[in-house]
Amino acid sequence: MSLIRSVLHMLWMAVTVIPYTIALLLAKWISGSSAKAYSVARAWLKLSVDSARVFMGIRYRVQGMENLPTDPGQGVVLLVKHQSTYETFLMPAIMPRPLAYVFKKELLKVPFFGWSIGALDMIHIDRAQGSRAFHKVVEQGKRLLNQGIWVIMFPEGTRVKRGEKGEYKTGATRLAIMAGAPVVPIAVTSAKCWPRKAFIKTPGMVDVSIGKPIPTTGRKHDELMLEVEAWIEAEMQRLDPEAYRQ
Repeated sequence: MSLIRSVLHMLWMAVTVIPYTIALLLAKWISGSSAKAYSVARAWLKLSVDSARVFMGIRYRVQGMENLPTDPGQGVVLLVKHQSTYETFLMPAIMPRPLAYVFKKELLKVPFFGWSIGALDMIHIDRAQGSRAFHKVVEQGKRLLNQGIWVIMFPEGTRVKRGEKGEYKTGATRLAIMAGAPVVPIAVTSAKCWPRKAFIKTPGMVDVSIGKPIPTTGRKHDELMLEVEAWIEAEMQRLDPEAYRQ
């Protein structure tokens, strides 16, 4: 049954992404604004999350929304635990401000989906460029944060298995410190239902916990990331204790 439900959800996403991409590109062309295009993208992402509940029984619950800044001009760097594709869809759907992802440029080649994110005001990088790629993140990240757009990054860099911890890289805290923006740590237990690289998903509840903003003024990037890592990993063990049992 889980296989059939997963297939149905994948087909639904494949069918709906086409008209939404066309609508997004038209919105960008007619208005000349990425904001209008983002609203279309957000609608499709929310549809994908809602359809995951309908087709596969994957639900979510969020705690800590009150921790998010309410000033519309306040830029924030969201640092999110990364276990599956689910949270990449979920975060824009639940966040009260527009988000800008930092992502590898190879995603731009994905039909329809890649064309959509390419039309949005986000940060795509070529990892092969090393330090030059980071300079691009800082340059564009500062601009977006100054506009009140929230930059979202996965500090582990890639999806990790349930109950495991990747290497927390300091690029996100470097950006936040240089931009003078606070960081917000977020724990997500998506792998309980949607394991990384898995086609078959299972019904269940995904917990999202949003931590309090951490000021970056006067902080060092490495010790700030250690604080973020400690909070996220402790919260993951609280939310999903079964995954961390020895």
